[in-house]
Amino acid sequence: MKILLIQHLNFINGSGGTEKICSFLANGFKQNKHEVEIATNQNISGKPVFQLDPAIKITNIFSPNILQKELKPIYNYKGKNPFFWLKHKIAKKSTKNFNKALLREMSGEEELYKFNLSQRAKAWGTYILEAKPDVIITMSIGSLLEITYNNQLTIPIINSVNGRPDYDYTDILWYRSKTEMSLLQESYKNLSAIQVLFESYVDYLPATFSGKSYVVPNPVFQIGDDEIVLHSNNKERYKIINIASLVASCKQQDIAISVFSKLAEKYPNWDLYFWGTGNDNAMLQNQIDQLNLQNRIFLMGFTDDPIGKLKDADVFIFPSKYEGFPLALSEAMSVGLPCLGFQSCSGVNELIENEATGLLSNDSSEMQNHLERLITDSDLRALLGKTSHEFMKKFTSEFVLDKWLDLLHDVTKQN
Repeated sequence: MKILLIQHLNFINGSGGTEKICSFLANGFKQNKHEVEIATNQNISGKPVFQLDPAIKITNIFSPNILQKELKPIYNYKGKNPFFWLKHKIAKKSTKNFNKALLREMSGEEELYKFNLSQRAKAWGTYILEAKPDVIITMSIGSLLEITYNNQLTIPIINSVNGRPDYDYTDILWYRSKTEMSLLQESYKNLSAIQVLFESYVDYLPATFSGKSYVVPNPVFQIGDDEIVLHSNNKERYKIINIASLVASCKQQDIAISVFSKLAEKYPNWDLYFWGTGNDNAMLQNQIDQLNLQNRIFLMGFTDDPIGKLKDADVFIFPSKYEGFPLALSEAMSVGLPCLGFQSCSGVNELIENEATGLLSNDSSEMQNHLERLITDSDLRALLGKTSHEFMKKFTSEFVLDKWLDLLHDVTKQN
């Protein structure tokens, strides 16, 4: 069977959860004797971050021949040089005139959006006809819309949902136009099946979906019982850790910094470490500088050894606003770290059972109290860490891959 996985954006050079799962699936399918190809559409050079079987084909369909009409970005000059101010003012006016003319030509932003989408979809349709897959797995609803808009594909399509489904087709988390939301919901009609991460997520699928839903979690890195963090060890310094993209609107590292800052003076041998990269690095560093905690809170950047960093820590703090199946959290639980999160956060509230596999908070004040409990009680750290390690044992790679292979067999059998 030829399986085509499509992640239309971010696969090349991407180190996030979607890229990791896409690579996991590709390798697993290849190991089970399937022909596997991954396709993307990115105006970028680079390579996949996660290791792939050499026999897996990677195709980037990007071409400058795919016509895209784009609005030009508008920049504001923030300096004090009058010459540059005048130069930027003239350029800004020219840009605004260009954008107005383009929107008139295209009959508005909605039509411009649909035009560009149609051009990309046309390229996807041509590519898929040439690739001749037996089944397609899209790694997001955005990818599904890209390949199906104005296309009549007869190949069975499965969508892999890496978050709570309604995050993908609504404006709950960020702005989407009514046109985009409508088209995203319509794209569900093209699915033979959809994979969701938790049973509760089925309730968030749109009414336009009429296929079959399957609950398949993410795989979690497993370690032996004798390898988990030993919380009975006395240390000169202890580490609170967070691993995530530095995107405060979602991951809310600023809350973790604020929470820790209120305890830092009281517990001088505890430090806070962040691993990850993102657009909010400077903002978070500025927050740290203003608190004068540069020697206690550290932005460490990217790591290619997250498990090693977790094993070297004592507490995992994860104040995200929303998640799907948070891989960093699941890995922290697997290595035996006590974990903190918010009760309101999807995914987090599925993995952490309060007072059993971690501690859930209703607000930052309660998170501060929970963090202090963990700082002062090594027995509690050990208990929560061991319980969470045991809980993660059911999410083995073998279990998850078998669920996916059953899903594939079920879907292709029906077509």
